[in-house]
Order: sequence, then C-alpha cells, then structure tokens
Amino acid sequence: MLSYPSGMTVSNRALIMLADLLRAHRAKLQTRWRRLDAGQQALLTVAHLRKGETYADLACGFGVGTSRVYRYRREALQLLAAMTPTLAEAIAVAAGKAYVILDGTLLRIDRVGMTGGRDRPYYSGKHKVHGLNVQVLADPVGRLIWISPTLPGARHDMGAAREHGIIDALNAAGVQAVADTAYQGGGPAVRVPQRRRRLDLDTGRYRRRSPGQKQVNTAHARQRGPGERANAELKNWKVLRKIRSSPNRADELVAAIAAIQTLMVASA
Repeated sequence: MLSYPSGMTVSNRALIMLADLLRAHRAKLQTRWRRLDAGQQALLTVAHLRKGETYADLACGFGVGTSRVYRYRREALQLLAAMTPTLAEAIAVAAGKAYVILDGTLLRIDRVGMTGGRDRPYYSGKHKVHGLNVQVLADPVGRLIWISPTLPGARHDMGAAREHGIIDALNAAGVQAVADTAYQGGGPAVRVPQRRRRLDLDTGRYRRRSPGQKQVNTAHARQRGPGERANAELKNWKVLRKIRSSPNRADELVAAIAAIQTLMVASA
C-alpha cells in the first residue's frame, strides 16, 4: 500500500489542544513509551474524523498496525467527548445571545440489523435512509453551541427535543429560539413559522396566507437560515456523513466532533 502527504482544513489550535490532552492523559497513566507520540496520535485521530480515513489507510500512513490505530482513536475520542458541555452549560451560553436556532439533522448509518425489524427504529421516513437523529443549538450566525446525544432516526424532531430536555430548558431560562414547523407547540420560547391556513370548505383547498403572514415567514426564514451552517459544518467531518461504527458508540463520536468544532469556532 502506498502513502502520500495530504492536508485538511482543521484549526491548528484544535490539534494542539488534543495533543495536550493526550500528553496529560499519558502522564496520569505513567506511560513510559508508545509507538506514536501525543502529537502524532492527535493527528491520526483528526485525520480519521475529518477525512473519514479507514484504519488500514491510517495504519499505512503512520506505520502502525490497524489494532493500534483503533486503540489510539478510541482513547482520543473518550478524552474529547468528556469536554463536551452539558445542556445546562449550553443554555447558560445561549442566555447571552439574542436568540438561538434549534434544528435537527440526520446522520446516516449502515451498521443496523436488518432481520426481525430491528432496523425500523433507525429508518427515517422523511429521508428514506437509516440514520440517527441529533438536535443542534446554534447562535444567530450559525456557530455551534450544543449538539445532543443521538436517538434512532425514526424519532420526530419535536419528540427528540423534548426527550433531551431542550424545550423545557429553553422555556425555563426564557431563551428565545427560532425553529421550523416541526417544533410546533414548543411553548412561548420557541418561535415557528406561520402554518398553512385551514381548508376552505367551498373550494376544498388550503386558504392562502395573508401578506402579513408571508412577511413574517420570510423574516423567520432569514433568522433560521444560518442554523443550516452549523449542520453543514458538522457534516464537513466526513466520518459523520455515513457512520460505519455501532449506533451504540455514535454518542461518543458526535460529542468528540462537537468538542473540536467548538474549539475551531473559538479560534476563528
């Protein structure tokens, strides 16, 4: 197998932070020697997350075995996931913003059992693929504030937000959030667009929105639009475009990437 030098769009600060975490962890374990130093282990992990490199490709490039790549990656993900803020910490940050953007996104997966209907909870009827539902809070310019743990892809966005406690937390803190119509009924803190009006009994068609309602929806869409940036930046990490590990381990993967993404935003 051939190897070659390459590059990736990741903040140098994020790489240094991860390397420092690994050095501190090794010092705590009193590790005397490893095949790769902390900086190389951090680079290996970031390359896997950002570019979706396989274990075999990373093993060739770094001159180690695939089992060692797996262990190094798992160790780094655990350290990163431990840095992820809690929902309460995220709400405290959100309280300092004019408003936040609440949105859900689907992360595709392929490691689900297809026999006995075990895949049904993960099948999204909207996207027609198997996946995991995550809820994202972003600030008004689309920077990531918080990302939820994963739930099976069949879960509706509103149900997922309630299960994670996002709706209750926003209303209790009085933090204003803008969201799409999937979050209808989220309480006074969650603003959604004007829905279609009721059926006209004479024509059997939905009544048209008034000019005022259309203007409200246009302004709402402008506020909500930057939230798509947070979702898009998450999926710039190629390992999230199609998760090939067990769904049971996806929480750690998502949390680790959220930690790096937050650091990249802070260093921008």
